[in-house]
Amino acid sequence: MAKKRILFRQHLNRSRMGNVLVFITLALFGLFFMFPIIYAVSTAFKPMNEIFIFPPRLFVRNPTFRNFTQLAQVTTDFWVPLSRYLFNSIFVSVLATVGHLLFASMAAYPMAKHAFPGQKWMNAIIVMSLLFTPSVTYIPQYVVLAQLKIINSYWALILPALQSSLGLYLMRSFMATIPKEMLEAARIDGANEKQIYWKIVMPNVKPASMTLIIFAFQAIWNNTGGTMIFSEEFKVLPGILSAITAGGIARAGVSSAAVLILMLPPVLIFCLTQRRVIETMSMSGMK
Repeated sequence: MAKKRILFRQHLNRSRMGNVLVFITLALFGLFFMFPIIYAVSTAFKPMNEIFIFPPRLFVRNPTFRNFTQLAQVTTDFWVPLSRYLFNSIFVSVLATVGHLLFASMAAYPMAKHAFPGQKWMNAIIVMSLLFTPSVTYIPQYVVLAQLKIINSYWALILPALQSSLGLYLMRSFMATIPKEMLEAARIDGANEKQIYWKIVMPNVKPASMTLIIFAFQAIWNNTGGTMIFSEEFKVLPGILSAITAGGIARAGVSSAAVLILMLPPVLIFCLTQRRVIETMSMSGMK
């Protein structure tokens, strides 16, 4: 018995040591992946002499808001104020994200829980569409939007964002895990398909919804709209800040401030919804 207790204690000690090593390893990897974010935040507050110092410093020594004030001064020469570009980005991103979530979930529900002719072929097409990069669809999208006469408008940025196949794939994969018995019980109680969709299916796919919000918002927020938008009143913030950062070395500080501004909304959305991402990936089989 004494030997068994010793072996058991040694096993526990090895397990604790293993947990410590795993924690340290994960912490080091976490710091490694956080390095670009920390550097971007620090660089946005660096004066010009610290930006070009060699070897580069991770943290700022003399923080300043001069980069942000210079950014505001540069944008005062634009035809429309910076607040209009910010409004356009927020308006397009929010409307496209919510619309994509609704369209993807409504299309995924019958594909996951109803049988109809051609269902297997449609599922195969959705999976195959994930293999293609978005640049493949740029020309067809432009032709369709031009035929609809919505080039150079908000719809030129919103409509293409509604048809992403990744959101449909995520929602269909997650809805397929909902037991059919739950839906049949709701039908027996008198619920129609609309009530089942809103009150049963959507609450049970909340993890997938949160993950889809992250992907959709990030994609539309970073869209410059350069090929679809030509009027200043419809241009979005990433497109304008990209033009500002093209000014060369003289605008290095302004570019750092612009990068921080563009980075904050997607990071904020991810922090609010990241708890659901791992669950969704494990359920959908994505890596």
